[in-house]
Amino acid sequence: MSETNSTLNTFLSACKASQVLWALQDKASEDWVVLDSINFENTEVMPLWSSKALAQTHCIDEWESYTPCEISLSDWFEFWIEDLNEDGVIVGIDWQDNDQECLEMELSEFTQALAEIESLK
Repeated sequence: MSETNSTLNTFLSACKASQVLWALQDKASEDWVVLDSINFENTEVMPLWSSKALAQTHCIDEWESYTPCEISLSDWFEFWIEDLNEDGVIVGIDWQDNDQECLEMELSEFTQALAEIESLK
């Protein structure tokens, strides 16, 4: 199994069990972490994590004012997809430190994978 499939499958399994995914939000400004893609030029990526603990490890340095916030899968499908799609933002799956390869996915591909796990309930 490729590293990409392994990372995605682990993420999807955790999300299916918990029915949430995690992102970082600045409590003061209510801004979400979105940064320049490592793999795609002129593209922004929103890092997502499968657990609060994984997200929390990134609340340091420039993101120390941010906190992990859960996004229910139902909210993701109802609200987030349209907004991110309009902004041309892709997603980063279980984001790691900058020195490690990060899985970045087109929003449509990620959404399809999430929808497939939801249909397996």
